[in-house]
Amino acid sequence: MNDRTSALDSVVFGVDIQSGDIRGDSPSYALVVLDTRDTESDEVRIERDVVSFRKLRRLIERDEPRVVATDNMYELATDKDDLVRFLRWLPHGTQLVQVTGAERPEPLSRVASRHGVPYDKDPMKEAEAAARLALANVGYEVAAFENTTTVKVSRGRSTGKGGWSQDRYTRRIHGSVKQQSREVESALKEANLDYERDVTEKYGGYSQALFTVEGRPEDIPVSTHRSGDTRVEIERERRDGIEFEPLVKRRDRVIVGIDPGTTTAVAVVGLDGRVLDVHSTRTADTAAVIEWLIERGRPSLVAADVQPMPETVEKFRRSFDAAGWAPTSDIPVDEKLHRTRDIDYENDHERDALAAALFAFDDHEDQFERISQKVPADVDREEVIARVLVSEESVEAVLREMADDADGGDPDDADEEAHEEPELTPEEREIRELRSRVERLESHVEDLKSTIEEKDETIEEYKEELSDARREERREARERREVTRLERENGRLERKVESLESDKAELADKLDQLKSLWKLDHSNFADVNTDGSLVPVKIVEQFTNGALDHTVEEYGIAAGDVVYLRDASGAGRTTAERLAEFDPKVVLRSGNLSEVADEVLFEADVPVAPADGVTIQEIDELAVAKESEVAAAIDDWEDRAEERQKEQREEMVDQIISEHRAENRR
Repeated sequence: MNDRTSALDSVVFGVDIQSGDIRGDSPSYALVVLDTRDTESDEVRIERDVVSFRKLRRLIERDEPRVVATDNMYELATDKDDLVRFLRWLPHGTQLVQVTGAERPEPLSRVASRHGVPYDKDPMKEAEAAARLALANVGYEVAAFENTTTVKVSRGRSTGKGGWSQDRYTRRIHGSVKQQSREVESALKEANLDYERDVTEKYGGYSQALFTVEGRPEDIPVSTHRSGDTRVEIERERRDGIEFEPLVKRRDRVIVGIDPGTTTAVAVVGLDGRVLDVHSTRTADTAAVIEWLIERGRPSLVAADVQPMPETVEKFRRSFDAAGWAPTSDIPVDEKLHRTRDIDYENDHERDALAAALFAFDDHEDQFERISQKVPADVDREEVIARVLVSEESVEAVLREMADDADGGDPDDADEEAHEEPELTPEEREIRELRSRVERLESHVEDLKSTIEEKDETIEEYKEELSDARREERREARERREVTRLERENGRLERKVESLESDKAELADKLDQLKSLWKLDHSNFADVNTDGSLVPVKIVEQFTNGALDHTVEEYGIAAGDVVYLRDASGAGRTTAERLAEFDPKVVLRSGNLSEVADEVLFEADVPVAPADGVTIQEIDELAVAKESEVAAAIDDWEDRAEERQKEQREEMVDQIISEHRAENRR
């Protein structure tokens, strides 16, 4: 091992692909478990096994190891999204560690050799090497989530489509959500956790309460669960992308960018191009800035963003005995903005410091790569890079010097000639710069693609939210339409009730009148007509077969009835003959009969009299008349009928005499 602090009282899983591929159907993994718990000596309990991916996940769930170590995080996930899902699934106390580095991992063999860990190109040996490196706090934690957790309290049941008890049911659910949110808030206060609360109030309480808590899920005294009307969901806030955090904060070799002035800004970048920190101050002196830098690493290269290098930056460079870098001409603002587009900074001074450090890294990136390729696995790569930068010697010379320092010096090596790197021609330097620019542009394209993917995901999320909102809006619209329809129906029924009440009152009045005048049944008419002065009258609206049918169907016409023709005109022989067949007592008419009808009724000996001479009392289609007036009308008809018969006889005699005279003339 080395001077790093080992992880105490922990379980470490080391994994490596044994066969297959994570993108295939059934990959298998070499698994090595290092257990340092409950050991009285420095020995580590080791377990080795070959497991499927499903069994590996079951073991992680069961044992909840402190670290799951691997030389390549994409041996456990197919892509970045799958990796995020894997990190979300991991138990709260388990870290995924990539022991070979961050964005640009080194070969596992080199890392193992540098830290004195046994290595062999065998999956089980590689898994054990990864586990031992992680146990020694070598590597970077793969992180996709912030130390901020969202606790969501929401409805555990749907409020349904409605019913007689819908309001009471909905009020109960929302009241339960409100009560549960109060319990969660009380637990967060007792745990002294900072949080922000956002609630959605609904009928009877809350439909949702959202707590944004400063802390990890394991720090929160609330668990994900569902109980009756409510459910509680806990989810860590996701970062913008995948980030790497070193297991141990070391004072590594770094590149420092400085922007001096009234406000001094400094930026720290690792030798792998990763931005480590940025800071600006108006009050701190040079000593305070130097102390701030020392806490974050050992500067090997100090950079400025202008040409020539300002004297203040030169003082910082001499303070750290570091190499210096300045551009051939002042860096334009648009290039600074483009180079720092993915980095958060507070002001233009921090941007300029970041740009200086990043452009210095871009200018030396190829050199760093060549040096790394020449450095043996057991030699500190960053130390070699720092010495090459400061001394401007070749890699070989620096390696010999470091070997001499380690061996106490070898006089025989003093005679060997140092092999300097050949000077680059202007064309070669331009080619190198162009290649560096192409790589930066390709990196920018990849960043843009990643941004597009993230925005596509956001758009899909918005589409889902919009679909849910539209579905909710349609449901509410249906409810509103149903309420409006029911209100209209209720109004219609109320109006109908009012109309029926009015009709009822009117019919009651008519019934009282009918009771006072007569009873409809002939058998009971005598009870009404106690003094024998009234006779019932059957009304026929018009002297037609249809009107006769209606009266017959509703009231009937019997022999001896008084029939009243409200409109006597228009009847023909057939209609008159049909009326005569009923043998009415008298036919009262309004209007004149046709000659044919009058002749038929006269021949049938049916009395016909004008209705004007008889007082008829009507209620709807029922009527009565005074019997005396009816008898007078019949007497009047009989008188007129007798005169009519006498006239007919006289006409007949005259006709016979005329016919006889005519025969005698012949």
